[in-house]
Amino acid sequence: MLSIGIIGFGRIGAEHATWLTHAQGARAVAVADATPARQDLARVRGLRVHRDMDGLLDDPRVSAILVSTPTAMHFEHVSRALSAGKHVMVEKPMALDLQQARTLVEQASRQGLVLSVFHNRRWDIDYLTVRDALASGVLGKIINIESRLGQFASCVGPAAKEYRPGWRNEASFGGGGLYDWGSHFIDQIWRLLWPARPVNVFAQLRGNVWARDCDDFARVCIDFDNAAAAMVEINTTTHHPLPRWHIDGAEGSAFSAPSPAFDTAAWAELRLISGQATAPRLLPRAAAGLNETQIWEAFADAAERRGAPAVAAASVLPTMALLDAARESGKSGAAVAVKSDDWAYE
Repeated sequence: MLSIGIIGFGRIGAEHATWLTHAQGARAVAVADATPARQDLARVRGLRVHRDMDGLLDDPRVSAILVSTPTAMHFEHVSRALSAGKHVMVEKPMALDLQQARTLVEQASRQGLVLSVFHNRRWDIDYLTVRDALASGVLGKIINIESRLGQFASCVGPAAKEYRPGWRNEASFGGGGLYDWGSHFIDQIWRLLWPARPVNVFAQLRGNVWARDCDDFARVCIDFDNAAAAMVEINTTTHHPLPRWHIDGAEGSAFSAPSPAFDTAAWAELRLISGQATAPRLLPRAAAGLNETQIWEAFADAAERRGAPAVAAASVLPTMALLDAARESGKSGAAVAVKSDDWAYE
């Protein structure tokens, strides 16, 4: 049984502990969190509590670490956990930038440890349905893919109130919609179009309502080397959300509606309109992918040398390269070329 220690027992850390109660081969056993109320919650749930990360990393009963602290802390916390000889799962985004992410991948490789990133939305049913539609050829040559999330509400969501519930709207903590939902959606977009490679990124990042020093509106446009265009938009300042997916191909267009509840099943109701059709038709829904507990089970198997993690950390480096380019473009107001040296995915 792989014993997991959790650094940062906020909302998502507590959710991971719940997922792990159902996992074969892995269990959450301990927590490091500086907030008394979160420590109390961990105790209620039967977890050992350490007041700081040092105590957790020194605990010989902990074999692996989940890093679920704010984004700006990921690099330090992952690096220290690896240095302590622990396998690591880190919440998305992996780090603040590509260089940090590369450094962590190299460190884990040198030490022979498993490093994985919790990009669970690689198995969202709407994404898998879009992927299957593209693979089927029903749309023909892909011209344009648009992936959106819209709401008039901060991306903070139901954050734990005891620590700093608004950190996702603060740049110093790695806040902003681009890092939040954007890291998932950008990860999905390039994987949908692979083996096409991105060549240019243009981004508009604005803090309008909920954030002042980071974005609550993020639009990222990506040109690919097969002439396809893609856009990811995280807009928490709209009163009228646009479709979750909009895809144009030479043989037809597909779309799915927004969902105020972020219901991936509703997003997976992908409709195709083509030719002289008078009404759109519903495309087949994909088979279910991995759930969060199964992602943890794959991680446990990898730590025991019985397989590969569901998300190898190296597979996230292209996502980090695109996030870097988007942030650079957002600052400069100009399109940014994706360097070939930054794009190493096979």
